[in-house]
Amino acid sequence: MKRKSKHIRLGSLVIWLMVSAPVFAQQANTLTRQEKKEGWALLFDGVSTAGWTTPAGKSVPAGWVAESGTLTAKKGAKGGDIITAREYADFDLKFDYNIEAAGNSGVKYFYTNYETGGKLGMEYQLLDDKLAEDNKKENHLTGSFYDAIPPDASRKKVNEPGQWNTVRIVAKGRQVEHWLNGVKILEFTRGSAPFTEAIALSKFNKTVPAFGTVEKGHILLQEHGSEVSFRNIKIKAL
Repeated sequence: MKRKSKHIRLGSLVIWLMVSAPVFAQQANTLTRQEKKEGWALLFDGVSTAGWTTPAGKSVPAGWVAESGTLTAKKGAKGGDIITAREYADFDLKFDYNIEAAGNSGVKYFYTNYETGGKLGMEYQLLDDKLAEDNKKENHLTGSFYDAIPPDASRKKVNEPGQWNTVRIVAKGRQVEHWLNGVKILEFTRGSAPFTEAIALSKFNKTVPAFGTVEKGHILLQEHGSEVSFRNIKIKAL
């Protein structure tokens, strides 16, 4: 009888752990105590577009919807791009994204008004690499520094459209890193010879100052006609 009771208790413990495991998982769009201690801040609260505006400084259009813990640019709703109210210099940015089949979007950083060239930002491209129209160049694929430098294809593992992917962008001084699903897939130095050569071959080669050399700017979520959702958008100043 004692042995049987022991087995029952152990079985009950296993079942309790299995049922309770999700409770201990971090809730979306929240910060852990450790993250708060490290200086992380949420850019999306999970329920509203607070902290975001249009590039012209107006309220976020209805084409962007905050619901079910996601911030979504609805397909064909013409919500336009939206930016953070604040600007950032050295930073560590993380977010999850989920894009539809054949979708095209991106997240820009150091977004600002150039003396020549207008309002621009360096873009971490988000794309359905297989079906999107803009998939003919390596530096237009997911994870690229758009139209300038492609990611390391041998290290890139991207989940299919309709599934979530996790992105990390680290910018400190002149060094920039692009990460995808926990793996660094691109690293470059702003202003270096390779960087300057890549910009010279891009469509941003006539900006003043030189494209990508500004010290700070906004974070921008791009609306490109496709449906794309974001969550867990968080940033830490470095």
